[in-house]
Amino acid sequence: MVSLTDTASYTRGRRRPLLRLGNFGLTLPALLLIIVFFVLPVLALLVRSVTEPVFGLGNYAELLGSATYLKIFFNTFVVSGVVTIVSLAIGFPVAWTLAIMPSRLASIVFAILLLSMWTNLLARTYAWMVLLQRTGLINKTLIALGLIDKPLPLVNNLTGVTIGMTYIMLPFIIIPLYGVIRKIDPAILQAAALCGATRWQALTRILIPLAAPGMISGALMVFVMSLGYFVTPALLGGTANMMLAELIAQFVQSLVNWGMGGAAALVLLVVTLTLYAIQLKLFGTAGAGGR
Repeated sequence: MVSLTDTASYTRGRRRPLLRLGNFGLTLPALLLIIVFFVLPVLALLVRSVTEPVFGLGNYAELLGSATYLKIFFNTFVVSGVVTIVSLAIGFPVAWTLAIMPSRLASIVFAILLLSMWTNLLARTYAWMVLLQRTGLINKTLIALGLIDKPLPLVNNLTGVTIGMTYIMLPFIIIPLYGVIRKIDPAILQAAALCGATRWQALTRILIPLAAPGMISGALMVFVMSLGYFVTPALLGGTANMMLAELIAQFVQSLVNWGMGGAAALVLLVVTLTLYAIQLKLFGTAGAGGR
């Protein structure tokens, strides 16, 4: 005789494959979009990078063996690293302040932050061009304060690129940090203070380790986005301080050299995936923005 428990277990056993099939069906549209608009174009680039103008790895050898191209790689990674570090140094106290201030005031500041992020990128970059030029507000202010005697070269170089990109990337590191810091119980810091911990000890031994997942995910996002940034480096850096995204655009648009453009794009993709894999290996899904 079959019991009710056995019948229920049998029914659940038959439903599980259907449930799994249903979940897969829900993800199918997203998978198709990724395949059509990401995987296939990347494969096409890979094919063209080893077949144009001739079959082989000549494009990669030329790209990695040229001092000019290596300088562009150097510029890209150095600027991306500096932007990430500075964004983290500025974004952490901002996220902490947002987390501890009254919720209504935090909502207003957060709205201003989002508004600046949603403002057109070209408008923000041109605004920085005006501010950073030799007769701009920053140089005039520094001269008026007596800090400098003559205008600083803040535009058409990597300094201007770093300043502009740091401003643009700040929301992308503040938002994940704010989400993590907000979940930290303030009682932990109060308990540390009662136990004799100094502010520095509470920061370095409690707050930063607890906020590490948000710091890692935000830093990785900023670094990867900086590697492929185009508009701001092109406008603030000038032709003498090219970065990798500009090089790819020049290969494809000006030189119509899809082989070299594909090779450069795939090098950038490999670096990005390597960094992501290292992050997953060291910190797991928590560092990737998961729980």
